[in-house]
Amino acid sequence: MENKRLYTVASVKDSIRRGGLKPIKSLGQNFLVDGNIVRKICDTANITKEDTVLEIGPGIGTLTEELALRAKRVIAVEIDRHLIPVLEENLAPYENVRLIHADILETDADALIQKNGGGGPAKVVANLPYYITTPILTGLLEHTRLIQSITAMMQKEVAERIVAKAGEAAYGSLSVFVQSFADVQIAFSVPNTVFIPKPNVGSAVVHMERKEKDERFDPAFFAFVRKAFSLRRKTMANALSANDGYEKRAVIQALQAAGLPENIRAEALHAEKLFSVFKVLRD
Repeated sequence: MENKRLYTVASVKDSIRRGGLKPIKSLGQNFLVDGNIVRKICDTANITKEDTVLEIGPGIGTLTEELALRAKRVIAVEIDRHLIPVLEENLAPYENVRLIHADILETDADALIQKNGGGGPAKVVANLPYYITTPILTGLLEHTRLIQSITAMMQKEVAERIVAKAGEAAYGSLSVFVQSFADVQIAFSVPNTVFIPKPNVGSAVVHMERKEKDERFDPAFFAFVRKAFSLRRKTMANALSANDGYEKRAVIQALQAAGLPENIRAEALHAEKLFSVFKVLRD
């Protein structure tokens, strides 16, 4: 029945009361209380009975419950030990949920999926804490092989940075990194009124479909990109040559070899052009 689902305001407040919980701001604990949003997240992730789902930050289980109803199995990773008893109680009816008390930043996601998910691949669904969205995403994209997609709610400002294109104000090294690994889009915005407690910032759900691995999956390239964007008001040649970086003449020659003017800035170049400059410098 609708009124017995975990995402209702009454159910969320009851879970908080039963667990003696005080949502921890530093962990980004804002609990969803809107069934429409919960269903839209699962629709965006295209969860089916064939899927293994890795959920990061289940909270009190509002999204986990919907995932359990749709997926073959759900591996839910929660860092806060105070939430574990509430989650165990709330999710007890769902035999296809495996609850793990762990920090995803210190967890081998591939090993977790191998052990608990039948070997993968898996789809990630997450309501990400705003303060660690970037390290979680970069870690999953760069260091896992069993994850085929990521559907994540995050701070709207970060979502806009992830999907930004060359020449846009929000475009930067994070945009290049994520877009090198995945086809990415903002699926929909989420108002702060659908959470208890209400966050102070807007949210958005982003969907990422993993690309086939190519030569841009190179840590040296991403270090190059970070340095290229490190001094946004400087030209790319000046940014890359600053602080014992690349030799400036070599950078200018690499730009020229790529058919680019020596005074261009990194934010004007899409990932493929940045990689063409990197390859000249590398080779």
